[in-house]
Amino acid sequence: MELKQFARKLRKEQTDAERRVWWHLRNRQLEGWKFRRQCPIADYIVDFVCIDAKLIIELDGGQHSEQRQYDDQRTKELEKAGFVVLRFWNTDVLTDSECVIEEILRMLRPTGNTPSP
Repeated sequence: MELKQFARKLRKEQTDAERRVWWHLRNRQLEGWKFRRQCPIADYIVDFVCIDAKLIIELDGGQHSEQRQYDDQRTKELEKAGFVVLRFWNTDVLTDSECVIEEILRMLRPTGNTPSP
């Protein structure tokens, strides 16, 4: 399956954690920053990305504890492309989403960038 088609499929089949984070990020609700979800970057599909801030947010379920090496390699390649990658466990999103959103904001604020209109 082509990367863009797969990304569309993932957008339709969001996890509960993805749905919760997207509720905060969509429509520039987070201090005006524009985020995309399930977005192809390089050879990967990232959960959420703010292109202006070069920030990628990844939500990890239980399967990620078994694929740590793959995730580490993926993160390195995305960082080579100039992105900062933030990772959160799904359980953290579901039990303390306020802290997750605060951490995302903390990463956005020091950039000195202002969101594009």
